[in-house]
Amino acid sequence: MSLARTLATARRVLAQLRQDPRTIALLLLVPVLLLVLLRYVFDADPDSFDFIGSSLLGIFPMITMFLVTSIATLRERTSGTLERLLVMPLGKGDLIVGYALAFSLFAVLQAALATGIALWLLDLDVAGSPWLLLLVALLNALLGTALGLFVSAFASSEFQAVQFLPALIFPQLLLCGLFAPRETMQPVLEYASNVLPMSYSVDGMNEVLRETEVTGDYVRDAVVVSGVAVAVLALGAATLRRRTN
Repeated sequence: MSLARTLATARRVLAQLRQDPRTIALLLLVPVLLLVLLRYVFDADPDSFDFIGSSLLGIFPMITMFLVTSIATLRERTSGTLERLLVMPLGKGDLIVGYALAFSLFAVLQAALATGIALWLLDLDVAGSPWLLLLVALLNALLGTALGLFVSAFASSEFQAVQFLPALIFPQLLLCGLFAPRETMQPVLEYASNVLPMSYSVDGMNEVLRETEVTGDYVRDAVVVSGVAVAVLALGAATLRRRTN
């Protein structure tokens, strides 16, 4: 890997994204609009909004970053751009990390915007520091980016890339503890939830919701989510193909 080539890749991706206002709107505005909608769904029950809203602050960025990253990477491959880039002295690691850096910038903006609006405009009430909430939201957005880069290697069309959403994200959504405590699930489902990264993101958000200080459980949750993101990025670099046949 080369830092110069990695940064050049990130700049190229950012330049392309700036020319696509619909994608920018999807990344930055959709999570905020969904949180606003959720706030007024629970207008008569602020406590429920605090619990569900804090969890969704991590889930929404993961979903949107997954969609945008997988489709954008696949489009590079199907258009032949990826093949031309890899003919140059550009390693797979340079490409994957460059993409991750570019989308990570949008992930920071997305997480900061959604967290700020939830806390200061929608009156999301948490006991802990807003910065801890923002950290988990950012880690989840990075995880969504890593998953999107990874699954793009196994799709041959944008439609197939979108099909990975119910396969990879929806089971985690059902088992993460958002709808029912994980310890009350059937044992097999509880064991499955214990290895899914979204479960740890929801647990981390709940720690910030309840605790005023950084707890050991919060640190564990943040480490697990970030560790899975790094591992998935490494898998993405290993499985990256030059083109889709």
